[in-house]
Amino acid sequence: MKSTFCCLALLVVYLSVIVTAQKSYTNKFDGVDVDSVLSNERILTNYIKCLMEKGPCTPEGRELKELLPDALISDCTKCTDVQKKNSQKVINYLRANRPGEWKLLLNKYDPSGDYRAKYEKQA
Repeated sequence: MKSTFCCLALLVVYLSVIVTAQKSYTNKFDGVDVDSVLSNERILTNYIKCLMEKGPCTPEGRELKELLPDALISDCTKCTDVQKKNSQKVINYLRANRPGEWKLLLNKYDPSGDYRAKYEKQA
């Protein structure tokens, strides 16, 4: 009886760790200095090329490319506060300073315009 209870307790702890891990994206790249990326044309262009599958990706770019569709669908509910703040900063910058590339990204990641309308209201 005691061993059954211990096994059950371990299973509950294990499942709670799995569920907690799936509630948010990794924060390992939250320390990236987004302002320095946005102010560096070469680095920003490389990130855009990565997202558009027209160039190689850094580990951060690869992760962003993988998570972006889910973040759009889920309204960024799995994003950390830093990720939410930084994504808004990037969106605002691209819209104001690189509108052509912003439109290409929108067409790739939101071809139907479903998420575009929702985020335009927030901006």
